[in-house]
Amino acid sequence: MKKTAIFAEGLMFPEAPRWHGDKLWFSDMNAGWVMTIDLSGNLEAVIEVPGFPSGLGWLPDGRLLVVSMVDRRLLRLDPPVLTEVANLFDTASYHLNDMVVDSRGRAYIGNFGFDLARQESFAPAEIILVEPESGARVAAEDMAFPNGSVITPGGETLIVGESLGRRLTAFTIAEDGSLEDRRLWADVSPATPDGICLDVEGGIWVASPETGEVIRVKEGGTITDRLVPSARPFACMLGGPDRQTLFVCTSKDAAYRGGRIESVEADVPGAGLP
Repeated sequence: MKKTAIFAEGLMFPEAPRWHGDKLWFSDMNAGWVMTIDLSGNLEAVIEVPGFPSGLGWLPDGRLLVVSMVDRRLLRLDPPVLTEVANLFDTASYHLNDMVVDSRGRAYIGNFGFDLARQESFAPAEIILVEPESGARVAAEDMAFPNGSVITPGGETLIVGESLGRRLTAFTIAEDGSLEDRRLWADVSPATPDGICLDVEGGIWVASPETGEVIRVKEGGTITDRLVPSARPFACMLGGPDRQTLFVCTSKDAAYRGGRIESVEADVPGAGLP
């Protein structure tokens, strides 16, 4: 079993890592900042998001999209300010979380479904599609805490981790962005999929905070690799010049403090989005 190395520390709660423009971008959620770090370890605060930043992505013109969790908004960075793209307060069942943005700038956003922190009874959530020109609509319902998502290299399939369903669920992406042909991609129980990323062989790395591991899963559920980082892992991303460095966002305690980014070399390079 490979061991991770500490790549960055002194963070609050890093989430939603993305490799973009020769840097790792991520949301330091509890600190309220979108951040970057380069391969030399230089950290930079990009923009403050008071509503707690989560999922990140980019429009075709290069502008950053960021999920603002607790006020349920999708924001766009028009330097030096954030502009509201969509207010999803009446569309999402509860706080927003992770997101994947396709090559056309269409954003697929998950949400909690219910107040997990207050231990409310489970309620299903939606995947919300926000299109650059035509606004927001519900793309999928009855999801068990839809969280990290990937889009395959050809743009034809969305795969989402349902954290409380302990599974990865796939959809075919129609020409108009609608999600069709819902199907089980892999049962990963007892893992609780949070942030995920895809590689060129079709394997998906899954960060599982409840089991304290990061696993690589093939379609159908076969686990090919397993990592145990220094603390609970919440998200992962294949990046670096060859997309063969696996970055893992971890947090050391239940209050989501003591955040780190850990890294390890993967055997297979990354693919698809994010």
